[in-house]
Amino acid sequence: MFYSQKELIDTMKTRWYLKTKKIIYAFNRVDRKDFVQDEWWGNVYWDFPLPIWSWQTISQPSTVAFMLELLRPEKSENILDIGSGSWWTTALLAEIVWKWWSVLWLERVDELVGFWSENLNKYNFKNASIEKADKTLWKRGEEFDKILVSAWADMLPQELVKQLQIWWIMVIPIKNSICRIKKISEDDYSLKEFQGFIFVPLIDDTG
Repeated sequence: MFYSQKELIDTMKTRWYLKTKKIIYAFNRVDRKDFVQDEWWGNVYWDFPLPIWSWQTISQPSTVAFMLELLRPEKSENILDIGSGSWWTTALLAEIVWKWWSVLWLERVDELVGFWSENLNKYNFKNASIEKADKTLWKRGEEFDKILVSAWADMLPQELVKQLQIWWIMVIPIKNSICRIKKISEDDYSLKEFQGFIFVPLIDDTG
C-alpha cells in the first residue's frame, strides 16, 4: 500500500516497471488522483485497479507503466488510445508526445465520454481529444504511429493492425496476456506475449 504519488512511482522504478525517463516524467506530472471518483481517493496510490463508472476500471499503475514501456511512446507521434476508461493513459501519453502531435482516445461508453471530456480542462492538453466510438471501435480512414488498447480482446483485431503504420507498435491485451505487436509490412507483423494479466473486455461490433 502506498500513500503518495512519489512513493508509488519510486516503488515502480525499484521494481523495474518504470525505466524510461520521459515515462517517469509523465507519471510525476499526471496525478492518478485526478482520474478516480472522490470515494476512492484514499486508495488512489495503491497498486491495484479501481472501479470507475459503467463497470469499467482505472488500471493498476504498474500494469499501465509496463504497457507504456512496451509501447515506447515518443515525441512527434500520433497515438490512438482505446478503452482508457478513466482518461489517465490518454493524459500520460499526451504529456509524452508533445504539443504538436496528438493522442486520440476512442470510447464506446456514453457516460465515460461525457464525464471525462471535462477532465481535459484539468491539464489543458491541446493535443488530446476524446471521441465517441462507433460499434467497431476503429478510427476508420486513419493510420497511427502507436496504438494502445487497455481492454482485452479474444484475438488480435486485424482492423487495428491495418491502422498501424508499418514498423510501428501496438500494445494490446489478448485474453490473459499483454501483447506487443510490431507491424513489419501490410501483411505481416511480429508478436511478443507477456502472460498473467486481467482486463475488462474490449467491446466490438459482435458484443
